[in-house]
Amino acid sequence: MTNNLTTNAGQPIADNQNSLTAGSRGPVLIQDYALLEKLAHFNRERIPERVVHAKGAGAKGIFTLTNDMSPFTKADLFNGVGKNTPLIVRFSQVAGEAGYPDTYRDVRGFAVKFYTQEGNYDIVGNNTPVFFIHDPLKFPDFIHSQKRHPKTHARSAEMQWDFWSHSPESVHQVTMLMGDRGIPASYRMMHGFGSHTFKWVNQAGEAFFIKYHFKTNQGVKNLSNDLAEQLAGKNTDYLQDDLYQAIEAGDFPSWTLYVQILPYEEGLNYKYDIFDVTKVVSQKDYPLIEVGTMTLDQNFTNNFEELEQLAFSPANLVPGIETSMDKLLQGRLFAYKDAHRYRLGANYENLKVNKPLVEVHNYERDGLMASGQTDEVNYEPNSFNGPKEVPSAKISGDAVHGETGNYGYDTDYYSAAGKLYRLFTPEEQTRLIETIALNLGQVKNKEIQIRQTKQFYLADPEYGERVANALDLNMDDII
Repeated sequence: MTNNLTTNAGQPIADNQNSLTAGSRGPVLIQDYALLEKLAHFNRERIPERVVHAKGAGAKGIFTLTNDMSPFTKADLFNGVGKNTPLIVRFSQVAGEAGYPDTYRDVRGFAVKFYTQEGNYDIVGNNTPVFFIHDPLKFPDFIHSQKRHPKTHARSAEMQWDFWSHSPESVHQVTMLMGDRGIPASYRMMHGFGSHTFKWVNQAGEAFFIKYHFKTNQGVKNLSNDLAEQLAGKNTDYLQDDLYQAIEAGDFPSWTLYVQILPYEEGLNYKYDIFDVTKVVSQKDYPLIEVGTMTLDQNFTNNFEELEQLAFSPANLVPGIETSMDKLLQGRLFAYKDAHRYRLGANYENLKVNKPLVEVHNYERDGLMASGQTDEVNYEPNSFNGPKEVPSAKISGDAVHGETGNYGYDTDYYSAAGKLYRLFTPEEQTRLIETIALNLGQVKNKEIQIRQTKQFYLADPEYGERVANALDLNMDDII
């Protein structure tokens, strides 16, 4: 086999060091197709970065089922102890751009793509069990507040805290973010969560609501503010490099997947709205049940092809796993795939890293970068034995009622954050207050500081008082 240098059309390149010119001094000739092709491709090498979760790292691995879940779901990957399913994982930062420091305080994305025998199944979550908002209509505004200021083009604490202080449902997640786990010391040493409530359905048609928990087997480890700042100046890719080097050295990280399972009617009548992603389901009420083990044992051979073009979506489901009535989840079902079509093109799921193990049969045709198309008709119904519907894949229905309208949410925004604060050790509480003071203290607008501190006070009076004291705020303005 030869290793000749060629153009993308296969034409041999005679000289890759010197342009074709008219004489030794030039000018360069437009007939130098090797030069033109090289420059034209170079101009197009970068694709748009993700609007959120732009910077990330990941690896490939395997999921091994350790507990048969067939009583609760007919999903093939969760049926049959010992079953192995290949997977790929991407960890990421939510707010920063592709070049942002890994050790910036931020929520971390935790996305898993299972290549199952029934198609791709994606769990697209974070390293926290809750989120800042519970309605998809607020998502663009939330992300805008975390990005760069339109005038200064700098990240703005004023914008962040202004949005949070006007969005009291965020106080639970803000408390988590400002706590110790806001800066993981390693992707290998943080938990992952599906965050939303999902629905499992078994062969008998029985439905259950479930919550996903990936528990790290390396133990949780976090960074202090000071150490994170030092590392950001030394290595902006600290978390990425840590993951890569561990796998290269044969120190394969693993997580145990657990679920909380709520019988359908119990879930609908739980003391909290299980479809509100700003809240959790108590593990005392519904303990964790082990499902299997996820192990990452293979680094990427080409980061662009296997990570940058990797595309997740919570709409990638398999029979036996369905969405719930979670409004934010419903919005994500559209937004993710639409974002990939913008970044990667209409045929992004034909890319190797996104392609399922099973054969794909449908009537979608053409678009940019289409390949492998047949001469079969592209409409349905037809008389030519085209792809047929699969009635067994029909979803389990949910009863809905009421009038259409723009409905609000349970206004108990604060109790969960208060419980979390009281769960922290005294040392953790002190670090939480210091971190909030460090970050909220950057805000010059006192009204924003007061409005946010009121939320902490409503979560727990001691919590609010300590923040007020740290910021030198008058308690008469808080109570």
